[in-house]
Amino acid sequence: MRIYRDRQDAGRQLADALLAYAGPDTVVVGLPRGGMPVAAEVASRLGAPLDVFVVRKLGVPWQPELAMGAIASGGVLVRNERVLQLLPDPEASLAQVRQREQAVLAGREATYRGQRPALDLAGKRVIVVDDGVATGATMKAAVKALRKSGASSVIVAVPVGAPETCRELEEQADALVCLQSPRLFSAVGQWYEDFGQTTDEEVGEILRSASG
Repeated sequence: MRIYRDRQDAGRQLADALLAYAGPDTVVVGLPRGGMPVAAEVASRLGAPLDVFVVRKLGVPWQPELAMGAIASGGVLVRNERVLQLLPDPEASLAQVRQREQAVLAGREATYRGQRPALDLAGKRVIVVDDGVATGATMKAAVKALRKSGASSVIVAVPVGAPETCRELEEQADALVCLQSPRLFSAVGQWYEDFGQTTDEEVGEILRSASG
């Protein structure tokens, strides 16, 4: 099993495995914050546009770790009907949490994008990138949200992932490119020499560089 020097190194190796997806209809999106340096390398190598895709989980008010849905860039709402049907007043709970999380999402997007509009993903082949997946909760929500955004196909691309999570994502996405899925997986960071936190400012700079 390989250890990546940093997210840029992981991105370059991941890009090599994604060359078959290069084309005029391909868009690369990164999940912030750690997925953006990886996605930047992929987009650069494939000659594809790059954007950030922000996902916020909508947790049940009295049990926030239990997701009743998610919201994402572009105003997309994904509902988890299995959880919602268990709630006494599902629509009120969803509206309350959605309003709060929408404000957080809008703030993040403003920080990352500034005045630049989001890319139109309708009809595009979208490669969604993160620095790795453990439980995969955010990535699974992103896949559903990207489908609702009108993407023609969704390819999940990560340098490393937990085996069970990768199996689940393979079923949900149109394709999964995961460079390694070690049996003894405990955390994404263990597969990087440098796994320092990516800042909001760095995400913004990556987007400015990509669009400049």
